[in-house]
Amino acid sequence: MAFKQSGSGIFKGMNSRVTIWATGLIVSFLAVGSLFTAQLAQTLDEARGVLDPFLEWYYVFVFAFLLFYMIWLGIGRYKNVRLGRNDEQPEFTFFSWIAMLFAAGTGVGILFWAVAQPILQFENNPFVSDDLSPEAARVAMSLTYFHWGLNGWAIFAFVALTLAFFAYRRSQPLTIRSGLIPLLGCRTRGWMGDAVDVLATFATVFGIATTLGLGVQQMNAGLSEVFGFEQTVAIQSAVAVVIMGIATVSVVSGLQRGVRALSRLNFWLSIAIALAVLFFGPTQYLFAITLESTGHYVQNLLQLTLYTHASYDSDWQSEWTVFFWGWWLAWSPFVGMFIARISRGRTFREFVMGVLLVPTAITIVWIGLFGGTALYQELFGNGGIIAAVNADEARALFVTMKTLAPDPVGLVISAALIVLIATYLITSANAGTLVINTILSGGYDDPPTLHRILWGIILTLMTVVLLMAGGLEALQSAVIMAALPFSVIILAMAVGLTRALRNENYAARQGDRAEPPREPWPEVDDAGSRGTEVTEDQKHKEKA
Repeated sequence: MAFKQSGSGIFKGMNSRVTIWATGLIVSFLAVGSLFTAQLAQTLDEARGVLDPFLEWYYVFVFAFLLFYMIWLGIGRYKNVRLGRNDEQPEFTFFSWIAMLFAAGTGVGILFWAVAQPILQFENNPFVSDDLSPEAARVAMSLTYFHWGLNGWAIFAFVALTLAFFAYRRSQPLTIRSGLIPLLGCRTRGWMGDAVDVLATFATVFGIATTLGLGVQQMNAGLSEVFGFEQTVAIQSAVAVVIMGIATVSVVSGLQRGVRALSRLNFWLSIAIALAVLFFGPTQYLFAITLESTGHYVQNLLQLTLYTHASYDSDWQSEWTVFFWGWWLAWSPFVGMFIARISRGRTFREFVMGVLLVPTAITIVWIGLFGGTALYQELFGNGGIIAAVNADEARALFVTMKTLAPDPVGLVISAALIVLIATYLITSANAGTLVINTILSGGYDDPPTLHRILWGIILTLMTVVLLMAGGLEALQSAVIMAALPFSVIILAMAVGLTRALRNENYAARQGDRAEPPREPWPEVDDAGSRGTEVTEDQKHKEKA
């Protein structure tokens, strides 16, 4: 089931209103950015300066609320509510589901920041007085875990659970506006629902473009370290075109086997590289710093979650927490829809525990290995990582690999990392293109080929324009501001989900009330009016 689509013409199979508005908005930004690149960079910087004081506490509030809300859903009265019928079993086995969660979300970002962020926090953070000390190293690692751990995955988990609940339990389209049906009712078929999906598309495009921009910058740095390529915007743009070209061809031709093969390659190549770092690196120190910094992170999680930097006069909160929270928000429609698709049949408890804990644990291990190796070189080795990071964050990973083992082992690991970055970029771009088209088509999971190609081109151009407008700084500013309007939708979705759960049975477990909801769910027809009241049992009988 999907929301109303156009029956003919160029918009056949799409929601024409949402597609026109979203495409026009993004293309207008591209036109302005292409013609007035310097002015765009200046505007983004000035706008961020104005918004930062507000975002430094507002984004903290949003993420703190969602973390506590998701924990409540996972352990509270609705913990055994199932994403599907009461008797429905999970679509995938637990291990398959976990493997796909590993591939979702943040692969490119973790590769980019696994060394750069611990080193930059080691060099300067507001929580230690003695920078470049062993204590600073421990705090730097725990701060990196914080920005990549439970708080960020809570936003992904919330969007995914909301989409899955309304799609699989309430038989609504798998799109963002469905989460607002308890608030908007039949108006989700009108301009209000269209506005929600346009804003979701806008945020998603900037989230994907930011990730692609970071990835191609890091690929260029790797090609420079291994093969001697220059680091220029032209080469980065060419890499973006090649990556998006491969992704677009795969998404158009339906080469899903190839995409699945790339996902499996990501998984096994990541494990192989991690084991190589553990074997050739300072093994004992890596175990020790990972465990110790994890304890520091867990012990200080509540303080960090509510930390707003109100007592300091510096840009740390804006440069780190505000950027990462904006990035997670912008990336959440894409990752949330992916996780929702693979989570049918899970209970709230299984879902929350899996999505919050498993990716966070994997992230801690990955950052512990790579960030710990870089910190060890600075504390006990020959150093040089800080200078490399200050010169170019994108080179940090490959400079660290050079210190890990002598050639040719170091070169082999660096080359493997280049391949890993490329495969993550391709799979992310491929899935991102499909998700954007799914939103624009009103929940239809097989959008027209023409629009898949169109949005592959738009994502490529967006990435190139942001790279030309100032690289990392422009990417950060753009994603922070693009995520702001979508954060309001996120909060509204939380209200909608809570309202929908009032009529929900608590759990299909012994000793708990297990009958379907007594109150019917309002069906919304394509004309935008409230239609016949249909119970869940009736819906499943009709579907059968």
